[in-house]
Amino acid sequence: MIRIHLTAADFARVRFAPGPAPLQELNMALAKMMRPDDALLYGRWRTRLLRALPAAAKPFSDLVPAGRAPAFLDVFSNDLAEGLETVRSFPTALVRSEIERVHAPVPGPPPRWIRALHRGDDDAWQLLHRAQRAAFDAALRPVWSRIEDLHQEEFTRYALTAAEQGTAAALTALLPGSRLRGDTWELDAPWEADMTPDGHGLVLHPTFHGLGHPFVAAPADGAVHLTYPAGPGLPLVPDAAGTPEHPLVRVLGRTRLHILLLLAEEHTTGGLARRLRISNATVSAHTAALRGGGLITTSRAGRAVLHHRTALGTLLLRRHSGSGRPGAPPRF
Repeated sequence: MIRIHLTAADFARVRFAPGPAPLQELNMALAKMMRPDDALLYGRWRTRLLRALPAAAKPFSDLVPAGRAPAFLDVFSNDLAEGLETVRSFPTALVRSEIERVHAPVPGPPPRWIRALHRGDDDAWQLLHRAQRAAFDAALRPVWSRIEDLHQEEFTRYALTAAEQGTAAALTALLPGSRLRGDTWELDAPWEADMTPDGHGLVLHPTFHGLGHPFVAAPADGAVHLTYPAGPGLPLVPDAAGTPEHPLVRVLGRTRLHILLLLAEEHTTGGLARRLRISNATVSAHTAALRGGGLITTSRAGRAVLHHRTALGTLLLRRHSGSGRPGAPPRF
């Protein structure tokens, strides 16, 4: 669990990132690529991305062994060139300690260029920068305009909730299941972390290639930076002209297909409404249609209405996952 301890000054300094952070979004995309889960949704996207990554991006696999990334890769600038300069500006002592931390459990000596980076060698830094640019160009540049649009949509959702219900409600709405206990914001995560901005505030960074749980960092500005999963929850692929739609769009409609895809995991009506940015009533109408077709089931747990995908619904998706353009999700 992550606990962020907020003072009154921190609440007054909660702010939304002005735009998506290229290097942080890249970190999330590459981490998502390396995980084997959600194969139905992400399997073809992973395969396509692995094939698209050029040889120049290979240093990432050396720098992030066993999925453990050094902290100096967490950069929140919304400009790629500025972000690369920020990476280079981290203190030498931090760079060295982070390289040692992530390579400590890996048997054998690290690659030669990693040892050079540990020494602060300029050529090693240039190699890393080329790897970051090459990976960004392959993984994110084709969909960057979509990421920028999604970021603006997420900002609008947050701003409206904050204006109508206050900052506390807007924060907990960002991550279903998160809660405020007094002045402490608790967020579910697979590790324990306690963060104290100490009056420097909180900066919110939605990511659209997230791993399903938030990440926190405290860079030199003193504020706590929270990266949290947002957006449609589907792989982002370029909208090339003439690209065929998912074959089930014409049968189910985009919204119902999106619901069926999201129900790879159990969701409440409200949870689906937040993910799709539609009303609870609209979700209820669509889930009733899917339930009538035997593609989902609905149950109650107290006051919550829970939706589950049936074996028939999963079979339908699998049967059509190879139709049309490989791995193509519905376009929204």
